[in-house]
Amino acid sequence: MPLVKSIGPLEENERLPLYHQLQRKIQASIEEGVLSPGDALPAEREIASELGISRITVRKALNGLVKSGFLSKKQGAGTFVTTHMEKRLTRLSSFTEDLASRGWVATNLWLSRTKGIITPEESLALGLGPGTAVMRFKRVRIADDRPMAVEYATVPAFTLHSVDDVQDSLYTALEQTGHRPIRAIQRIRAVNLTRDLADHFHLKEGAASLLLERRGYNIDGHAVEFTRSYYRGDLYDLVNEFVD
Repeated sequence: MPLVKSIGPLEENERLPLYHQLQRKIQASIEEGVLSPGDALPAEREIASELGISRITVRKALNGLVKSGFLSKKQGAGTFVTTHMEKRLTRLSSFTEDLASRGWVATNLWLSRTKGIITPEESLALGLGPGTAVMRFKRVRIADDRPMAVEYATVPAFTLHSVDDVQDSLYTALEQTGHRPIRAIQRIRAVNLTRDLADHFHLKEGAASLLLERRGYNIDGHAVEFTRSYYRGDLYDLVNEFVD
């Protein structure tokens, strides 16, 4: 099947660079099952010709997807959709996207979806003034019926039409309004679960977990996400890559 039929055409008038558009479309096709694990992609020359873009643009897009784990290159054979993916801290993605890339089913146990006035902590994290309206999302993130994380996310109210916009992926909802983060600062530290958090995981109070605190920024450089996610330490691995 020609790639353009799998991912759709690119848009010259989009605000995102063409390579970024191509990355997102290929990634979405993988996550939605249009492209399956083990599928071979056409050669760079064919993709460039089919989409009417340069080979440099195609190479930049594919290399980014290889680095993030969605694609793999085999010497003399070509580029393929990977059969599995680890969670890499160098890749900006949502929990839903991470699990979909592994072939797992992500579900939510919603604790609350509310709109309110920004707190001092949120104001400091998002760089917004007192009195700013925000939306808050609290939920347990579940993978194949196992609670994996408890997530507390806050976004400025201007980034969404309603709290009901977020059904599964927060990033998908933000992308629909043009506010999906394209850059983030993330801090990670080990913490012990409080009684309330432990109950969500069906674990004992004090069990080990990882706290990921993320501030995400949209294409205009505005902070549009402040998320704190508690991952259970016995089921979740974080992988980072360093290059000298």
